[in-house]
Amino acid sequence: MTGAKMDRWFVTGASTGFGRELARVLVAQGKSVVGTVRQQGQIAELEAEGISGLMLDVNDPAQCDGLVEAVRARMGGVDVVVNNAGFGMVGAIEALADDEIRSVMDTNFFGVVRVTRAFIPELRAHGGTIVNISSMAGQIGFAGTGAYCASKFALEGLSEALAEELAPFGIRVLIVEPGAFRTDFAGRSIRGASKRVAVYDGSQAGDAKEMMAQYHGHEPGDPIKGAKAIIAAVASDSPPLRLALGADAVEGIETKLRHLKKDMDDWRIASLATAYDPV
Repeated sequence: MTGAKMDRWFVTGASTGFGRELARVLVAQGKSVVGTVRQQGQIAELEAEGISGLMLDVNDPAQCDGLVEAVRARMGGVDVVVNNAGFGMVGAIEALADDEIRSVMDTNFFGVVRVTRAFIPELRAHGGTIVNISSMAGQIGFAGTGAYCASKFALEGLSEALAEELAPFGIRVLIVEPGAFRTDFAGRSIRGASKRVAVYDGSQAGDAKEMMAQYHGHEPGDPIKGAKAIIAAVASDSPPLRLALGADAVEGIETKLRHLKKDMDDWRIASLATAYDPV
């Protein structure tokens, strides 16, 4: 996919982190970019860098319904939609309240659904790409991040199905699975359970927020390099369905796949012995 099919990009969550760096790299490459933020004061910051800023709360269905017209007014349409807006939620499952789990699901999963549904008719008219920013936590469950992992696992299942549904219309889907990158994710963008269950103190499940705070600013991934890898995947004539970013993501997902294969092999006989016997 080259030329006009990559010229106009829409990026949610462009105030900081991956979204901001992706928008910056795209502008430097001469692409038109509309990036969304949730605070009016951030609009001027984007505009100063050549990014067209748009207010959007992905949790507001009315705002999502008006997205296509707003983007058309700014750059005539869209070729690539990047669902990047989201946040992290940490805490043992036992410690998380229902509304805390719902909040991360609403933004990280349902927010993507709202934005994607709004743009599908536009993309169907001429083809394009939907980029869903997942995480290595969309493939691997980690103690202390169960709610966040659940939101990304759900996003990956949605994206796989979406890729099959939209392929006949010339629309590609790319799932991006970053490891730890030097963004605000482990700092400003992380939330923790309001309740603390003492039995988990001293474990990853109980101390996940403190552990991530100590790691913040020391993550191995460079978001600018990550942004360039995403753009290269979208531009490829043979793009992947999934793009893992960072050595930690690659190694972690490969280990998960080995464990999955071992379970399948070890329990193959039991798994296959569940069919009805011939009459």
